[in-house]
Formats: sequence, structure tokens, C-alpha cells
Amino acid sequence: KKMTIKATYYGANGWLIELDKTRILIDPWLNGDLRFPPGDWLIKGELGKEVKIPRGIDFLLLTQGQPDHAHPPTLEKINKGIPVIASQAASNVARKIGFTQINILKPGETFKKNKLNIQASSGASVPNIENGYIIESDIDSIYIEPHGFLDKKIKARNIDLIITPVIDFSLPLAGKFIKGKTVLPQLLKLFNPKTVLASTTGGDITFTGIINNLIKVDGSVEDMSLLKDSSTNLINPEPLKEYIFEKS
Repeated sequence: KKMTIKATYYGANGWLIELDKTRILIDPWLNGDLRFPPGDWLIKGELGKEVKIPRGIDFLLLTQGQPDHAHPPTLEKINKGIPVIASQAASNVARKIGFTQINILKPGETFKKNKLNIQASSGASVPNIENGYIIESDIDSIYIEPHGFLDKKIKARNIDLIITPVIDFSLPLAGKFIKGKTVLPQLLKLFNPKTVLASTTGGDITFTGIINNLIKVDGSVEDMSLLKDSSTNLINPEPLKEYIFEKS
């Protein structure tokens, strides 16, 4: 059987993936600003241009309840009847906005529908433990976790496509809050992926505010030494370009 995975990056944490014709929209931020409490002075994100909500979404998958993952202005524009699969914190946001079919997954729990399996893993703690996901359909598999936090309980196995940050971001006092560069060697060893799509830090986005000026960055997507001795292909995805991965 031939596998086909399609993936389109929307910048920040946003993805549209398609496995076996099932279309899953992940952590979309497609319109409006990104605002965090207590205010824009701390950090604010602005999109270069707004993007239409993609058509034919089968599932909305949310990793975290923070506004850069569960983005209220974008969620407002999505059909509220689409089934949502979410962390506890993200499900609270989705419920407030009016989504009617919400499946809460705690780390270790699995959502099943037809051939689709979505298992939550333990992700970043911001401040509650949020989710990563292993998404499987038939012979296709994807792992996604937006902050570079790897659940120690996941057993070694082959996964076709990994969506992860590849850069470390840290703040004074708080330390590393995105550990892409740190986690990548562990992901390669654990999952032996064909492809890694760099996530979380790309897209046509401008950040302002105090936090933005304090963030220290370690690593870059162009750093090919990240993949030494590995047959994995690392892609720094262009926003809005559809990538197709096939294996027979």
C-alpha cells in the first residue's frame, strides 16, 4: 500500500496535515494578532498577512491552551461542529468559543476513529503539562510537539514524519522554553524519521514587547550538523507550500 502524507505550514505552530485523505488542522493562527496576558508590552505577535481557513477540515488538533496554539480569533472563524482533539487547557479555550465536539486527551490517552489513531504524549509544562501527539493512519505516522519536550514514556519506534522545533529559545530566569536543538538528536534516535519539518519559529510574523527582546536563541534551521550520521531529511518549510511525502 502506498503512503501519502501531505503537510502545509502556516507559520508559528500552525499546520494542515493530511493522512489517508483525513485533514487535520493543528494549532492554527491564521488571522488577528497574538496577545498574551498581561498585555502587549510583554509580548505581542502580528501576522504579515491573514490566511483563509482551509476547507474540508476533519479534525482540529490543539497541543496547548496558550494563545499561540489555541488562538481565539482564529478559532472563532472555524466551523464549531468540527471535532476538536485537545489538551485539557486547550479544550477549555475551545469550549468557551463554542465548539461542540471536544475530545480531551491526557498524556498516554488515545483518540480512535476509523483508521485514525491520535495518541497524546506529555509535552511542555506552560504552566500545566500540555500535549505532543503521535498521529497514525494505516501505515502513515507523524509525531508533533511544538516545544521540544519529549515524553520519557514513549518507546522507540519508526515514525515517518516529525514536526518539531530545531532551535533552542531561552529566557533569563525561566531557562529554555523551546528545546528544539537539544531534543532533535533524541527524536532521531527514538523515531528514525524519514523527514523532519522544522516548526514553531517560522512564518511571516513580527514579535514585539519586552520578552521578545530578552529571548536568547541557540541554533539555526540551516545547521546541518544537527543531522550528522542520519539519513533523515530536514526541511525548513515555506509557509503555505504543500509538501507531499510518499513511500510505496
